[in-house]
Amino acid sequence: MPNLSAVVITRNEEANIKRCLLSLQIADEIIVVDSGSTDRTIEIAENLGAKVYVKEWAGYGFAKKEGVSKAFGKWIISLDADEELSPELAKEISTAVLSETGDSGFYIKRKTNFLGRWIYHCGWYPDYILRLFKKEDGDFNESVVHEKVILNGRVGYLKAEILHYSYNTIEHYFEKFATYTTLGAEQAYKSGKKSRWFHIVFKPPVSFIKHYFIKLGFLDGLEGFIISAFSAMAVMVKYSKLRHLIKQGKSGDDTNA
Repeated sequence: MPNLSAVVITRNEEANIKRCLLSLQIADEIIVVDSGSTDRTIEIAENLGAKVYVKEWAGYGFAKKEGVSKAFGKWIISLDADEELSPELAKEISTAVLSETGDSGFYIKRKTNFLGRWIYHCGWYPDYILRLFKKEDGDFNESVVHEKVILNGRVGYLKAEILHYSYNTIEHYFEKFATYTTLGAEQAYKSGKKSRWFHIVFKPPVSFIKHYFIKLGFLDGLEGFIISAFSAMAVMVKYSKLRHLIKQGKSGDDTNA
């Protein structure tokens, strides 16, 4: 039985997937769940020894659950395609999964590269995420976006970092911006959240103050200002999209009445 399985979800990630999978060579098996890539993602993954499963997109949580279900390892390490294990983290994980510490999972720090600069403030760092866990004790929830691991058992902390190459260009940022604000609005709508005028007017500046001043984003230079401004914009757009969904829903109810 393999001791460590790596799970990665992909769609058109040929620019990132090689770096990601090479960092996961400590794993006994690598599972890639692909959602219809039209580039060389699948070819690259298979050439690096990954087991690739093509699955229709149903959300981040569903895709990662699918990957976990295909894995045979006692432990699961989950990465996104634009992430990699630092060499220090790879060594630490190798030790952790062989040690009998009593932990069912581990939080790992994530460091994000934004437009070529590593970000240490803005609320982006250390950004602890639960990505290493025993398969028998945990799994991802079914959230469409902002998925997380639901774990039964004690959780420890590792010292080294996941390296996150999330936003290489402004264009790349806004591609993700459109996707995440839409998914966030849809998830909020399904959970019954409201979007009032004061959410759209006041929450964005509060978000900017939080990221730039309270979370010390100004220490990250111009990139810190851009992140804080974009974060505020994302709040405004998400609540605007939510407001539109609510109006559409009411219009549909009136039509069906």
